Amino acid sequence: MGNLDVQKYFEGLIDAVIKYLPDFVMALIVLLIGLWLIKRISRILKLSLERAQLSKEITSFLATLASITLKILLIFSVAGMIGINTASFVAVLAAAGLAVGLALQGSLSNFAAGIIILLFKPYKIGDLVEVKERFGKVVDIQIFSTLLQTPGNKILILPNTEVINGVIVNYSKLGCVRIDIKTNLPYNENFPRFKEKLTKKISGVEGVLHSPPVSVGIESFESNHVVVSVRPFVKPEQYWDVYFRVTENIKTFFHENNVKVAYAEGIEFGEVEA
Repeated sequence: MGNLDVQKYFEGLIDAVIKYLPDFVMALIVLLIGLWLIKRISRILKLSLERAQLSKEITSFLATLASITLKILLIFSVAGMIGINTASFVAVLAAAGLAVGLALQGSLSNFAAGIIILLFKPYKIGDLVEVKERFGKVVDIQIFSTLLQTPGNKILILPNTEVINGVIVNYSKLGCVRIDIKTNLPYNENFPRFKEKLTKKISGVEGVLHSPPVSVGIESFESNHVVVSVRPFVKPEQYWDVYFRVTENIKTFFHENNVKVAYAEGIEFGEVEA
């Protein structure tokens, strides 16, 4: 009787193996191919993120996150192929994900905003930007925040949600920015001659771009003088250096040409030409 039971057991085992072996083999093939594909996808993703000049930390994190997510999906697919009911596992993972999501709602919002920044690239590391009336150079794009270095050599840590929900002014996107400087000119000054000579003077300042050209024009009229706007274009990273050179050259130009400017408070800058 015992031998008969053993025989029936082995016969049932053999039948089960014959019945399910093709599914196991197919599942194993899918698993191996899936792991190979995931490895390739992770490598391609990592290279793409590195070309986007992201930090090593965020590049590694996103590549690892993508790899883990794909592997979990692969395991569920393989389990379903061999007849394992995955519905209960999915329910448990969904409940756990919901609990974690509620606990980390703010952080996840910043993370999602970081992903949007990476995908649409409103700025990159090294760009000069203005966000929420804060100006600085982007020194790092992290998982949850963006780091700006201000002209005063301070580091601003801005949550990505705050960045993406506001207006982003990117001064580096087009490769050049305009300097706006206002100066005063007396009414009796020959403006066409003044404009020609000042334009030539400012165009020769180191760091001022020739294209687009320097613009000099009358902006408004005051009781004692005309307000003249001087607008040269410069590279974003040279903004302040060139700004100070231009203002110094404007002052020098006024002295060299004996331009006398009238203010409500008094007079300065040489003699007025007749």
